Amino acid sequence: MSLQTKVMDALKEAMKAKDTVAMESLRAIKSAILLARTESGATEELSEAEEAKLLQKLVKQRKDSAELYASQGRNDLAEPELKQLAIIEQFLPKQLSEAEVAAQVSAIISEVGATSMKDMGKVMGVATKQLAGKTDSKLISEVVKKLLS
Repeated sequence: MSLQTKVMDALKEAMKAKDTVAMESLRAIKSAILLARTESGATEELSEAEEAKLLQKLVKQRKDSAELYASQGRNDLAEPELKQLAIIEQFLPKQLSEAEVAAQVSAIISEVGATSMKDMGKVMGVATKQLAGKTDSKLISEVVKKLLS
């Protein structure tokens, strides 16, 4: 079942339950999918990797907004962002833990032959491709820095 089908089914359920936060979140996902499908050069259907990337972008936007609102003392605005974040994360593939990311990154480091921080670009290139949709690139970067330093 495609992401769009899952989102539409969840949107129908949210409408029946009159869950406005869920409806807003699901409509944001639906809108992002439609925009991605209508971009020039886009295929009719999105691949799983493209869907995961799209969802991670939405999650990152919600996290950034919530952090910004919280830092300014606007918890009334941060709370809905965090609720939307939780709903969007339901559609992401299972995220890897930091230990799992570290294990995969260390294997990539030995595969690439990286020895110092100068090789971070090589490692990040391979790691972001292999771990796309499974974890946040910020976490990958932190783990790579920790293992190479």
